Amino acid sequence: MIQRKTRWAVAPWSKDDEDKSKQLALHLKVSPLVARLLVQRGFGDAESAERFLRGGQEHFHDPYLLLGMKEAVERIQRAAVNKEKIRIYGDYDADGVSSTSLLVHLFRTLDYHFDYYIPHRALEGYGLNKKAIELAAEEGIRLIVTVDTGISAVQEIEYAKELGIDVVVTDHHEPPEQIPSACAIVNPKQAGCTYPFKGLAGVGVAFKLAQALLERPPLEWADIVSLGTIADLMPLKDENRIFVRYGLERMRNHASTGFRALAEAGGIELENLTASNIAFGMAPRVNAAGRLDHAKRAVELLTTEDYDNAILAAIGLDSLNKERQRVVESIVKEAEQQWKNKCESAEQAGQPSPAVIVLAAEGWNVGVIGIVASKLLERNYKPVIILGIDAQSGMCKGSARSIEGFDLHAALTACDELLDHYGGHQAAAGMSLHRDRLPAFEERLSALALEWLSADDWVPKTAVDLVCSVDEATLETINELSQLEPFGMGNPSPRLMFQQAVLADRRSIGKESKHLKLSLGSGRKLLDGIAFNMGMLTDQLKPGSKIDIIGELSVNEWNGQRKPQLQLHDIHFDPLASEFPGREHFGKVYQQLKLLGEAPLEGICTRLSKQTGLSLETVELMLDVFEELQFIERSNGMMIAAASPQKRDLAASARYIEAKQQFEASQLSVASAKS
Repeated sequence: MIQRKTRWAVAPWSKDDEDKSKQLALHLKVSPLVARLLVQRGFGDAESAERFLRGGQEHFHDPYLLLGMKEAVERIQRAAVNKEKIRIYGDYDADGVSSTSLLVHLFRTLDYHFDYYIPHRALEGYGLNKKAIELAAEEGIRLIVTVDTGISAVQEIEYAKELGIDVVVTDHHEPPEQIPSACAIVNPKQAGCTYPFKGLAGVGVAFKLAQALLERPPLEWADIVSLGTIADLMPLKDENRIFVRYGLERMRNHASTGFRALAEAGGIELENLTASNIAFGMAPRVNAAGRLDHAKRAVELLTTEDYDNAILAAIGLDSLNKERQRVVESIVKEAEQQWKNKCESAEQAGQPSPAVIVLAAEGWNVGVIGIVASKLLERNYKPVIILGIDAQSGMCKGSARSIEGFDLHAALTACDELLDHYGGHQAAAGMSLHRDRLPAFEERLSALALEWLSADDWVPKTAVDLVCSVDEATLETINELSQLEPFGMGNPSPRLMFQQAVLADRRSIGKESKHLKLSLGSGRKLLDGIAFNMGMLTDQLKPGSKIDIIGELSVNEWNGQRKPQLQLHDIHFDPLASEFPGREHFGKVYQQLKLLGEAPLEGICTRLSKQTGLSLETVELMLDVFEELQFIERSNGMMIAAASPQKRDLAASARYIEAKQQFEASQLSVASAKS
C-alpha cells in the first residue's frame, strides 16, 4: 500500500453544477473539463464565465467608487497647481516598491514637483515614522502621498499636520478601529467604502489613483501592477486578473527597460513569461533590496529608462537575492537544529514536542525570518514563529506562518499581555516582545493549538478541483486550460484527481533513480505522468494496478512532439480499495491450496493470482487469513494445507477484520470526496 502524503479535499460537485457545466460547454464551445472548472470556480453562468475568460479594460471599475478618491485627487491636483513639492511615501516590499514606482511614472507624466521616500527596514521599520516626517518638513514637503501603507499611522499623521504637512493615504491593509485623520484615505477595505472589489494590492489602489488623475486606465504600467499584485499574494480575480493579463502581455511584447534588465539578470524568457515567473523569479529579486539593503535600489530599476543603469541595478538585485538565499539557508539550518534540540529535550523529559514552533536567536536577520518561518512550516507542518533577538535590548522581532485551522491573529490576541506589538491575519503575522517572555509565549501558543486543532488539522490538506478520467486529458483540453490563466492566489492551476486509473507501466528515472515515470490508461491512448522525488515507489507499483493520483496537466514537448503529461503531487495505492474479496473468492483460493496439498512458498502467490485473476496483494492477504485460521501452515519455505481443518468463520481472523475495516474506511473516504 502507498499512503497519501496529505488529506485530499475534493471540492463538492452537485447535479446542478453538472447541468450548469453542460450548458456552459455548449455556449462557450469549450471541453466539459474546462466548463466544469469554470463552474467550480464560481463562474457558472455565461456572462461571468465570458468576463473571467476574456474580460478587459472595459471591466475596470470607476475609481471614484473608492471612498476618498475625489478628495485625494483634488488635494493632489491642488498641490500641482500651487507648485507644492509632493513626497511619495512607500513600503520596502515588492508591493510597496511597485506602488512607489507607479506613482513615480505617474507624477513624471503629469510633470509634478515630487520625490519619493521608502524607510529602511532594519533602521526605521514599517510605515510612516516621525523622523521621516520631520525630514520632510525640513525639506519643504507640504503633501505626502502614501502607497501600500498609512492606514494605521494615526499618531504619525497627526504629527505631520502639526508640522504643516497634509497626508493622502492610499493603502489596502485591514483598517484598525481608529483610522488616521488624513485629508483623504483611499482604501477599499475601510468602513463605508462600497467599491465592488476589495482584493486590490497596494499597487492596485495606486493604479486606481492614476486612473482617476489621468482620466483613463494607464495600461502602460500594467507590468508594474502585475509585479506588486502577484508578489503580495493578492487573489487573481476581478480587476487583479485583468491587471496581470495585461501586464504579462506587455512584458512579453513591449517590456520596459527595467523589466528587460530584470529578466536578463534572472535568466527569465520574457516571450514565455507566466505569473509563476514573476512570483518565483522577479519578485524575490525586487524584495531582496528591502530585505538586505534599501528598497530604493529596486525603485531605481523600475523607473529608469537607461538600459546600462538598469542592467547594473538588476545585476545588483540578483546578487542581493543570492545573498538572501545564503542567509536564509544558514538561518534555516540553525533553526532546524534548535527545533531538533527542543524535541529531544521534550522526549527525554517524557513530554510531547511543543505544538507550535517558536525559535529565536541573536544575529538572525529580521528581513528574512518570514521566509525561514515558511520553510520550517513546509517541513514540519506546525505553526511557526521565528524571532531575531537584539543583543543589547533583549527585544525580539518575529514573523509567523500558520497551518489551516490555527488563526495566528486570534492566537496573538490571546497572548496580548506578553507582546509589545503584533499584527497580521490568520496565516501570517508579525510581533515583538522581550526575550524573557519567550518561554511563556511558546507555552501559551502550544496550549492554544492543542485546544483549537483536531487530529485532522495536523495533517496537510491538498485541495482538489475535480475528479476526471484519463480520456479527458487530451492536448486540446490542456490547451483550453490555458484560458484560465493567469494562475496564482485565488485562481490556482487546476489540480485534478484520477481515481482508480489503470497503471500501464512505471519506471524510475533520473540520477540515482530519484523520480517516478508512469503511463496511465489502457490500449493505445496513454497519459504520461511524472512524479518528482518519488522514485522509491517504483517497486511497490505493478502494471495493471489501479491507483488514485492527483496532479496538474501540462504539455510535454520533446524532439518536436507534444504530448499530454500529468505532474503528480500525491499518489494512493491500496490493492483492496476497488474491491474487497468475498467469501466465494476465499473459497476459490482455498480449493486451489487443497489441490496443491503441499507446495513451495516461492512463487505460490503469483501462481494463484494467475489462476484466480485476483491481485497479488489480495492473494497474500488470503494466505495470512488462512494461516491465522489454521487452514494452512507455512514453515521452512513450504505451504501445507490442513487435511481436515476445523470449520471457522472468516470473521474470526483479526487480519481479515483489519483488512475489511481498512477497505470500508477507504470507500467512505472516496464517497465523501465525491460528494
